Amino acid sequence: MVATMRAERFYADTKAVVLEDVPIPEPGEGEVLVKVAFCGICHSDLSLINGTFPAQRPVVTQGHEASGTIAKLGPGVTGWSEGDRVVLAAGRPCLQCPNCRRGDLANCQWIQLMAFAYDGAWAEYTIAQAAGLTRVPDNVPLDQAAILADAVSTPFGAVVHTGKVRVGESVGVWGVGGVGTHIVQLARLVGAVPVIAVDINPVVRERALELGADYAFDSRDPEFKDKLAAATGGRKLDVAFDAVGLKVTFEQALDALTVGGRLVGVGMSAESPTVGPTSMFGLSQKQVLGHLGYQNADIETLAALVSRGRLDLSRSVSQVIALEDIHEGIRALEHAEGNPIRIVVAP
Repeated sequence: MVATMRAERFYADTKAVVLEDVPIPEPGEGEVLVKVAFCGICHSDLSLINGTFPAQRPVVTQGHEASGTIAKLGPGVTGWSEGDRVVLAAGRPCLQCPNCRRGDLANCQWIQLMAFAYDGAWAEYTIAQAAGLTRVPDNVPLDQAAILADAVSTPFGAVVHTGKVRVGESVGVWGVGGVGTHIVQLARLVGAVPVIAVDINPVVRERALELGADYAFDSRDPEFKDKLAAATGGRKLDVAFDAVGLKVTFEQALDALTVGGRLVGVGMSAESPTVGPTSMFGLSQKQVLGHLGYQNADIETLAALVSRGRLDLSRSVSQVIALEDIHEGIRALEHAEGNPIRIVVAP
């Protein structure tokens, strides 16, 4: 093994992403070294670059949706072998907050996010905690496996854990890109009906219908409210997911809820929506729920669904680019060139 590797490093002071040769890291106690096969480019990566998310380190390797093979085991690691195909969790508990000290690691108050608090996987190798690995079934392609670590698992957590979508509930999804597309698929998988995609792009709306949405509406359509009411038998929505995070999408999704409906905010921006008069908010008994991330066990569940043909991610990887072409991938995602679901890097 050579002593150095290529990695795309983000510099907080200049907001530059630079391809560099850096030392290959050594796995510590309970850690493994992973040879990266694929790593996704996510909107949160863009948010760090453009300053929407504050930098946590002056220099960091980006990329938090990664798959690969174990290259080296650190001290104390059992149950894993070199060559095992794995997905890496995109975060790790701090082990110091009150929840971690009581053993509630899943609800760590100061969760450390990969590619923000510590080096990620826009690199040839990366370090992962063995406890955060998920084994990838042999029949699941590693490019699809990579995006399980956020682009699919975050929607899964939003649908199953936060939104608690039940069979027969009506669901609307605002923004049907990388996250919204998978919310549509997973809402259908758990039995939501109807599933309504909402997007301003006609190509994206057509794709949503092909991937499982029952209806696809343009949020700017003057007849949008009437169409949504007709699709739900006049009830409006039980659960709405805002996968965009803008003031306009949040407020429109909230307005589309039935009495007692639930809005799950998944998309993020610097904008500040409102819930309107507190009197009306209370009378409508609506709930607004923020969502971030997933439980590590969710990745294993999703890998099994893909392996057994229950969840089709064959269209989810829109483009594969080389590490040295990362700026092309960033630009394509930022400007929605080709309407990507997910662009992945192959170091």
